[in-house]
Amino acid sequence: MTKRFDIGFLVSGLIVQVLVYWLAPTHWLSLLSGLLGITSVILCSQGNIWTFAFGFGQILTYSGLCWMERFYAGLLMNAFYFFSQIYGIYAWRRQRTDESAIIVPRSLPVGWFVVLCAALAALSAGVGWILDGYTDDSQPYMDAITTVVSVVAQVMLVMAIRQQWWLWLFVDVLFVAMWIMAGNWSMVAQYSFWCINCIYGMLRWKELATK
Repeated sequence: MTKRFDIGFLVSGLIVQVLVYWLAPTHWLSLLSGLLGITSVILCSQGNIWTFAFGFGQILTYSGLCWMERFYAGLLMNAFYFFSQIYGIYAWRRQRTDESAIIVPRSLPVGWFVVLCAALAALSAGVGWILDGYTDDSQPYMDAITTVVSVVAQVMLVMAIRQQWWLWLFVDVLFVAMWIMAGNWSMVAQYSFWCINCIYGMLRWKELATK
């Protein structure tokens, strides 16, 4: 893919986020979090270490939205994200083959990935049961699944493992449904675009791994 396409993809994502906020305005944090989030994930798709700089801002703003919607597992997830971003900078710097900002991805064996998915299903069910029984979480099982899968996907991102994009695609589809139910259309737009970005990331990381 060309650099012109990369830039155009980023700009189109930002435009979509602004248009949705203008048509269905919500809290201003939704717009800011969406803009930071789209920039961060597209840079991640390009294997660019600057993804973490925008990621810090997205974590802080999204945490505010989770607090307002009582998505408590989401808050814990973002606390984990914050510290993983710090380690991610270190890990990705070691993954570079030269002084550029671009990393070289790795791949997980298919068998291990299948086992991982089974473990995620069991753990998500357990966390959902806890949230449902001991908190006033507005969507306990959805919150649990998105949080558990996102945490593991984030670890894979930090380790530059290509299969992370399949987990992100799964969880982003759930996030779209979750924010539709919450009535926040800026977040719906963000996660919808992130679904497209997952496909983009799969293709880009395949190119980077080949190179």
